[in-house]
Amino acid sequence: MFSRFQRFYTSIKVAADVVMLTGAFALAYATRFEGPIPVLYGLPAWNETLLSLATVLVVFPFTYQQARLYVTNRARTHIGEVFEVFKATVMATLIVVALTYFTRERYSRLMLAFFAGYAFVGVSAVRLALRAVLSEVRRRGYNLKSVLVIGTGELGQRVIETVEGHKELGFRVTGVLTLGDERPGERVRDIPVVGHVKAVDAVLDANPVDQVVIAVPLEQQAAVKPLMEQLALRTVDVKVVPDLYQYVTLYGGLEEFGGLPIISLQGDPMTGWNMVAKRVFDVLFALVALVLSAPVMLLVAIAVKLTSRGPLLYAQERMGMDGRTFHILKFRTMRTDAEASGALMASKDDPRRTPIGTFLRKYSLDELPQFFNVLTGDMSLVGPRPERPVFIEEFKRQIPRYHLRHKVKAGITGWAQINGLRGQTSIQKRIEYDLYYIENWSLLMDLKILVRTALGGFLSKNAY
Repeated sequence: MFSRFQRFYTSIKVAADVVMLTGAFALAYATRFEGPIPVLYGLPAWNETLLSLATVLVVFPFTYQQARLYVTNRARTHIGEVFEVFKATVMATLIVVALTYFTRERYSRLMLAFFAGYAFVGVSAVRLALRAVLSEVRRRGYNLKSVLVIGTGELGQRVIETVEGHKELGFRVTGVLTLGDERPGERVRDIPVVGHVKAVDAVLDANPVDQVVIAVPLEQQAAVKPLMEQLALRTVDVKVVPDLYQYVTLYGGLEEFGGLPIISLQGDPMTGWNMVAKRVFDVLFALVALVLSAPVMLLVAIAVKLTSRGPLLYAQERMGMDGRTFHILKFRTMRTDAEASGALMASKDDPRRTPIGTFLRKYSLDELPQFFNVLTGDMSLVGPRPERPVFIEEFKRQIPRYHLRHKVKAGITGWAQINGLRGQTSIQKRIEYDLYYIENWSLLMDLKILVRTALGGFLSKNAY
């Protein structure tokens, strides 16, 4: 039932966005072609206009979904919601402009500008109105579903916190049954304990509820069987929360295979269309970056050759997605015999650096050839920075969940890097930032990281 309500709530937002986008498109068309602005090249054909509308109605909802605007987020403020809509609208408009530019001979850029403005205002207004309506409905107590939670431990408290944190779905926890020593009248997460689990029949007779959620830890599972036998004689909906959430590491959840329910403790975020979208994003932006950086790369290549003997590029083994190794490309910044005595991490004032090496590392210019790694598919533009296999085994033993950063492709830049975690900074902290990126990934987040990198995120006092 929780998921059905969530899907229903999401479908309302999608439908409202589609209606508003269609209205914004029609208004933009009227403003541009039927208003006081001169039309110099005639009206566009109707098939061309309908094609533009279809493009908008595909790109904009997809971009909003990538921006997580269809995910319930109680912590997001009204201003935060509007700002996220603004960012997603700008991104979607740029995508529409690019698609139009490459697939058609002519288009009205002015009309698209009007549309972007109308879409932002309209979608934002609908989102704020929807929030206001839901808040008023909840405040008046309409259409609420009552929930009885069985279990007062950490798992039960997590259920209470989750249900209370998504009040827009219409659920309300009215009481808790205990398996322990809590007395009726005591409160758990501000919810009253209404009795012991043995008295479940009496509690349900006195206070009927719409749904019972069983949140019992593994060590108390013996109490579940007789409880289920009692609840089977009633018409109340029954849900069971498995005590496995502490083992969920990354993209876990409930799946179904051939009708068989399966609990996934560890999953892969880059599958299906997500993988396709990220790959297209990487290739397009890498090609643009190579074109723009070509003059700089030429100057760096000349400087490397003039200041030291040896090869221009340095190919070093790194570990990427799924633990596969590849050779990362860099402009050489150290002497050719830098690792004659074994692999060492770069350090401040490293004596192995070439005369130009310090400068290249400080401004991350040695990383530019990695755009070719992106084109070959070994790396992504954004992701956890790849480490050398010789160091990874040690990190895996010392840092829990370190291996999960290899669930996605390594990146030229990343969430950790733009937050100053480069060089000999805390590996533990870097992993926290990497996993945060993986769990919250979207194309808009990648774009945000790239923009921050371009605006100075490649500079760091720890880059050496």
